[in-house]
Amino acid sequence: MRRLILLRHAKSDRPAGVRDLERPLNKRGRRAAPVVGARIAEEGLRPDLALASPAQRTQETWAAVKDALGDPRLEIVPEIYEAAAGDILAAIRRAPDEVGTLIVVGHNPGLGDLAATLTGAGPKGLRALLATEFPTAAFAVIAFEAETWASIAPSRGSLEHYVRPRDIDSDLAG
Repeated sequence: MRRLILLRHAKSDRPAGVRDLERPLNKRGRRAAPVVGARIAEEGLRPDLALASPAQRTQETWAAVKDALGDPRLEIVPEIYEAAAGDILAAIRRAPDEVGTLIVVGHNPGLGDLAATLTGAGPKGLRALLATEFPTAAFAVIAFEAETWASIAPSRGSLEHYVRPRDIDSDLAG
């Protein structure tokens, strides 16, 4: 069994004159990220490897969640930055086969599209919700009966969890 955690970066700021790649988290994002990390850990999920976009907002999100997850090894993957679902999937398929649980910290719309594309089983209501929204700091956990990461394919995953920050704490809604 392989588990894939797709985590969208927490809410970011848009300061004037700052390049998109350098946008930091805003106040709500800095509050939400550690709460989401704790929730992932409460689900018993401990990634073996993290793949993250080089954007500052993804790096700050990762910094806020990694300790709760056992501080797994991090690889910065430039191809994940604002990537389409297929590009993110290509990066996932390159993960080493000894990795049982993989977390990807990235951006929408690619991350949300990928989550919906990979999920073919799991609670119908959650899958429907996942197909309509993937807000900042949301995460989806998708399980695969796959021998290798290279063999994961669309509609072959089973959605185990889909959690938005507001599902954890209504003050994090937005």
